[in-house]
Amino acid sequence: MRWPSWPWLVLVLPALAWAGEGFKHVDHKHWTDKYDPYFRKNSKHYFGPLVDWRWFKAQGIAESGLNPKARSRVGAVGVMQIMPKTFEYIRKKNASLKSLEAPKWNIAAGIYYDRYLYEKWDFLDASAQQRLLFAFGSYNAGFRRVRQAYNKSLKQHEVVNEWEMVEGFVPGATRHYVKRIRKLMSAIL
Repeated sequence: MRWPSWPWLVLVLPALAWAGEGFKHVDHKHWTDKYDPYFRKNSKHYFGPLVDWRWFKAQGIAESGLNPKARSRVGAVGVMQIMPKTFEYIRKKNASLKSLEAPKWNIAAGIYYDRYLYEKWDFLDASAQQRLLFAFGSYNAGFRRVRQAYNKSLKQHEVVNEWEMVEGFVPGATRHYVKRIRKLMSAIL
């Protein structure tokens, strides 16, 4: 005797719906919009109008859950989890950034640093979005480490112009970090 398949749906669909409730994309009401003006302004200033500012909000969510008081065990500070030494370096290049702790300046410094890293990947024959993913990976692991991963990937591929070609060579934490940013943005793309 063959059982009808629809009763299984009664059991499976609620479980699938429940499992999906935990994910909160970048525009979800769970995430504060308090800092959106800073993300918008600095994204436009450092990347122009063609890069969606929500990429940087997604990065802030991945870094700190948008918590301006966040401090990592290694000393990273604020929404964008910037190390004090990195902030010193950024301030030498951009003296208008006043404070590592204030969300306004922390977000500005983080996006400024993203632009710096984005430009380091200028040699890639890749889309702006792919270069942005390389910049996010570099923000998390350091440019040198991601460049080493890129070089390893070049040994397997004639041309490396997508993050997916490199992610297998970066640390697991960096893979997870970039994947989280992409997932936060997935409802928009």
